[in-house]
Amino acid sequence: MGALQLNEIFREETISAVINAGYHLHKQVGPGLLESVYEAVLAGRLEQLGYKVIRQMPVHISIDGMGFAHAYRVDLFVNDWLVVELKALEKLSGVHVRQTRTYIKFLNQPIGFFLFSFFLLTKNLSRRRLFTA
Repeated sequence: MGALQLNEIFREETISAVINAGYHLHKQVGPGLLESVYEAVLAGRLEQLGYKVIRQMPVHISIDGMGFAHAYRVDLFVNDWLVVELKALEKLSGVHVRQTRTYIKFLNQPIGFFLFSFFLLTKNLSRRRLFTA
């Protein structure tokens, strides 16, 4: 097995771990909590599994030579490459999709997704949106 295949397997395992942890969190506590609570618990669970997790990581952007430090914040940044946005909403808007894509672009990362919504999350992952650069 080549290094590229191992890297792809590692990525899929990481993505699956995030989704499974989110699913089990939803099954345990259900809907109605603030996103910040889901975020804190999910980050803690991922750290217990051995993943490096940064909560509310600043996204620095530069447009036309103007820098905007801390313009945005990624909910979870896992293992220095996976952008994870959590949305505890009843209805998803196009702005949420664009926001996640913007984070991926300005962080120059290959993959990002959001877990939408802790109201509707299902094990078959129908509420997972995965984006690539």
